[in-house]
Amino acid sequence: MSDADEMTINLLLVGRTQSGKSAAGNSLLGSFDFDSHLSPSSVTTCCSLGCSCRISGFTRRNGHELSLRVHVMDTPGYPHSSLSKEEVQQAVRAALVQHFGEEGLHLALLVLRADLPLCEEENHHTIQLVQELLGPTWKNFTAILFTHADKVEEAGLNGDQYLNIASDTLLNLLSSIQQRYIFVDNQANTLQQERKTSLRKIIEFIRQNSYQVLLVK
Repeated sequence: MSDADEMTINLLLVGRTQSGKSAAGNSLLGSFDFDSHLSPSSVTTCCSLGCSCRISGFTRRNGHELSLRVHVMDTPGYPHSSLSKEEVQQAVRAALVQHFGEEGLHLALLVLRADLPLCEEENHHTIQLVQELLGPTWKNFTAILFTHADKVEEAGLNGDQYLNIASDTLLNLLSSIQQRYIFVDNQANTLQQERKTSLRKIIEFIRQNSYQVLLVK
């Protein structure tokens, strides 16, 4: 909270290369802070912080209306086409300390493509990276962000139907983080509506965790 009338939430994006992290970050910010385009190699090579404009009267806490600011940190994906796992870890950890070292991290968003199955080996490497970055309480500060939600809709599925046919690997991961997930569709004609829906769900996750923050050192 930067003042009595404003809430600031600090979010971290993590996930595989080409999972749509940067595009999801732009959707949450309502801007184009992060470079996102089709490429045969990893697009994001360093961590960067994006900050939204002040969103007036977005939420309430203890009966008091609050404006909202969103800080999103985009990170290189792993596996990466030019960076080792250790280089990705070092870059993310240093950026966490630099940008969120004093205020803390509210939520890490593990970005997964909804149009691709989550396999056990991929899940192991991704979760190991998150654990090593956030520490033993990572499950309390992690939610899944599914990108390419338009593909789910094109298949004639809603969120519940999608999860009903999901792999045990994905279902077990969701269970471990208390079913915290959101779907993001970056289609231009739904961008603002998607943003508000996603941010409200994220704030609800943070509220359920008693507005705690994770301090990364």
